[in-house]
Amino acid sequence: MRSFLATLLFLVACLVYVYPAQASDKRICAPFRGGVVDPSIVKTMLTAAEQGRLYRIHSAHSKVGFCVDSKIGRVEAEFKGVEGGFALRRETWGDESQMLVMVDADTLAMEQQFLKSMLKSEHFLDTYTYPKILFVSTGLEWLDQHNAILKGKLTMHGVTRPIRFDVNVAKVSNRQHIVNGERDTDDMIVVTAKAFIYRSDFNMTSLSFLVSNTVELCMRVDALLHRK
Repeated sequence: MRSFLATLLFLVACLVYVYPAQASDKRICAPFRGGVVDPSIVKTMLTAAEQGRLYRIHSAHSKVGFCVDSKIGRVEAEFKGVEGGFALRRETWGDESQMLVMVDADTLAMEQQFLKSMLKSEHFLDTYTYPKILFVSTGLEWLDQHNAILKGKLTMHGVTRPIRFDVNVAKVSNRQHIVNGERDTDDMIVVTAKAFIYRSDFNMTSLSFLVSNTVELCMRVDALLHRK
């Protein structure tokens, strides 16, 4: 028996050694590879990285949230796990720009624990069955220097629907850090966006007599210029 256990532990250790990248894939666009999105979109992001125009979302300083009216008042919540990036054309977004955002639905956070459990349950988001929320942009139309309409496809609760965000983009270059003993500055963009969806469009129809069908989505992300 001891010999069997020793052999089993040895095999597990070998697998961890041989396949360490599976636990934490640090490649650019790792969450979107393997057919999660069209490979040509991933290629666009990788090309942008080579050309020095890829901004990667800073997860610790970014959040995606939603607000919905209910019989007990307005319910607000946000997701902590946000990944993705922006492939920008020149200094601002153009026709060739691309945005990818992946949200870990299980990172839903709010003060009321019983509401949090209900929203994560099969009655609403069903985070066990559908652990990821995905946004893939399809176009951008500038209204002025900072405001634009961002169009794309939102996949949530196993359903993909077109969506339109009103966005504001601010470009800043004031985040200081040290590289090889020298002070350097990160180029960063701050993107805020809002959109309205109907939860029934995503097959979330439970408790319609208690919770509004209209949901407001809110997003604020910091994205840092990727350095090769």
